[in-house]
Amino acid sequence: MWNNARLAILVAALGYFVDVYDLILFTILRKASLTDLGVQGDALLSVGGYLLNTQMGGFLIGGILWGVIGDKLGRIELLFGSILLYSIGNILNGFVGQFGPAVDGVISPIDQYALLRFLTGVGLAGEIGGGITLVSELLPKETRGYGTMIVVATGVAGAIVAAAMQNLFLWRWAYIIGGILGLGLLILRLSVAESGIFKALAQKEHVARGNFFMLFTSWDRFSRYVSCIFVGVPIWYALGIVVTFSPELAPALGIRDPINAGTAVFWFYSGITVGSVANGLVSQALGSRKWAIGLFLFTTLASLAVIFHVPLDTAANFYIVVFVLGFGTAYWAMLVTIAAEHFGTNLRATVATSVPNFVRGATVLTVLLFGYLRKDAGIVGAAEIVGIIVAAFALFALFSLRETFHLDLDYVEHDGETVNQQV
Repeated sequence: MWNNARLAILVAALGYFVDVYDLILFTILRKASLTDLGVQGDALLSVGGYLLNTQMGGFLIGGILWGVIGDKLGRIELLFGSILLYSIGNILNGFVGQFGPAVDGVISPIDQYALLRFLTGVGLAGEIGGGITLVSELLPKETRGYGTMIVVATGVAGAIVAAAMQNLFLWRWAYIIGGILGLGLLILRLSVAESGIFKALAQKEHVARGNFFMLFTSWDRFSRYVSCIFVGVPIWYALGIVVTFSPELAPALGIRDPINAGTAVFWFYSGITVGSVANGLVSQALGSRKWAIGLFLFTTLASLAVIFHVPLDTAANFYIVVFVLGFGTAYWAMLVTIAAEHFGTNLRATVATSVPNFVRGATVLTVLLFGYLRKDAGIVGAAEIVGIIVAAFALFALFSLRETFHLDLDYVEHDGETVNQQV
């Protein structure tokens, strides 16, 4: 018989699996789905950007919404509501342009697509933060790193499954299957009990829960919050610029063979899958979150330096370094864990859910800066300058955070600057 902690790990892991599956699925199916809806030529890029930005807006709003719900109503309500919204959105996404005259005559298929990507983004935003929060509170401090490691290592495998879907199913069925997987996950979620730490806090009526604005009323809280975000930005810089634009970067780097973005994504996420396990084990062996993140952040920066300054010549060599780059960026689970551990129970879900989504959202800013710098610095120079900037902020932010490996999570945030360790 599975105890509640083990079941929570399973549910959180599968929930994040669905999260990553959908993120990569949209990237892979973007061209095929838009072509099927009648979008052609240069419009594929502009419409694709419109859909991506709409989905990202959903992530940013959902990151705050579900976090507040998780702290006010409970971690289980957060996870249940987010996956229900995601599942419905994805299933409906499979019917875009086929709803009939009553809908198609009022809202164009592209706007239907955008609306459903927004709703799906809102739903998916709660997965990683809600799951990590619940698992962290259910497990003892000595082993919670293993729990979050399993969640993310399982979740990133969703990218590999998504990559296979384009060869197995039409784009509409790929979305529908994702929604069905989510609905199946709801059955498991019904068996998971709420965190005992949260249930105890819920009885304390004098403690404010899920107040997002509390993050901005104290310099101590604000600096902790922003630092957690900065530490994660290199992860999505690596994916959003180096991997995504690898076909364009490769010739400028002197790589003779053509680079396929889908293949680069596959090797990047393969590295993350292996690295997520390694990062968790390193953290447990060292008894430190900061050292584990620091070592993997250094690996990330070293991999980027190789890509930009070492002649790789062939596609095979490039993919090997991309795998190592993915391995280095695999501190994603540790980032969300350290974010959860840095804040009291009354703000923990708000922070753990919003931080990863603001990290994802920062991709928009890094891509915009990359595009602006390309005019004068060239594609390689622009990518490297942006990388140096995000690396500098990440290193400074990591240095400013405290070690939380042995921290007892049974504490709350009050209106003042201090953190009360007793509920």
